[in-house]
Amino acid sequence: MRVGGTNRDTDAARAFENLGVNVEVLHLNDILRRRNLFTYQGLVFPGGFAYGDYVRAGAIWGKRMLAFIKEDLRKFAESKKPILGICNGFQVLVEAGLLPGFELLQETQQVALAGNASSKFECRWVYLKKNPQSKCIFTKEMLDIVRFPVAHAEGRFITENPEVLQRLVEGEQVAIQYATKNGTLSNGSYPSNPNGSALDVAGICNPEGTILGLMPHPEDAFFGYQVPEWTRERKIETYGDGFGLFKSMVDHIEMAF
Repeated sequence: MRVGGTNRDTDAARAFENLGVNVEVLHLNDILRRRNLFTYQGLVFPGGFAYGDYVRAGAIWGKRMLAFIKEDLRKFAESKKPILGICNGFQVLVEAGLLPGFELLQETQQVALAGNASSKFECRWVYLKKNPQSKCIFTKEMLDIVRFPVAHAEGRFITENPEVLQRLVEGEQVAIQYATKNGTLSNGSYPSNPNGSALDVAGICNPEGTILGLMPHPEDAFFGYQVPEWTRERKIETYGDGFGLFKSMVDHIEMAF
C-alpha cells in the first residue's frame, strides 16, 4: 500500500516479485474505494514520507485508516494474515494502533518513534540481531546477525511507561535489535544504535508475531549487489541479508493460507 510521499513501494514489490509473489501496489484511496482488503494474503506499508510526515511521521496515514477502515484492518489482523511496516510503515503501524498490539487498534498510543537522539537524519548501514525466542514469523529465515541500511529522522523507539517495555520483553515482542558487528547488542551506543532507541529496538512484533514493524530497510539489502562493498571486494552473492525476512513472510503465507 502507498500514499503521497511513499517512495520505497517499488523496492519492496521487486523483492516479493523475485520470490514469485503476485504483487499489487495500491494507493490507500484504492482500498477506500474498493473495500477489497480481504482479497490479499499479506499487507506491506513501505518506507517514505507519507503525506510529507506533517504533524509527525506516519500520523496522518495511520489516523486516516482508523477513521475509514478500522474494522477492515481489525479483521485482517485477526485473520493472522501478515502485516509488515518498514521505516515510515513502522511509524504508521504504531500510529494506527496495530503495534505493539496488546489491545488491537488501541487509539491511545503506548509507544512512539521519536526524533533521533542525534537530532539529524541518519543514513547508514547497521548491524541487527534477531531474537530467536520471538514468535515473529518474519525472522524465521533471517540470519542471526544481519546488516540493513537505515534512512530516517524519527526512528527512536520510546515509551512513557516502563511497564510497556517490560511487557514487550516478557512477551518476546522485541524481534530485532541494533547490534555491533560481532553480534553484541549496542546498549544504546551511537552509531551502532543510530537513533537512541530504548532496548536497542530496531523492530517489534505483535503478541502473535504476525505483524512486524522495523526501522531498517530489508528491501535495500535484498539483492547481493545492494551491499555497499560488493564492487570493492568483487564478492557478488545473489541475495543480501534482507532476503530472509521477505522469504519468511512468503513461507508463512504459503503454509497458512
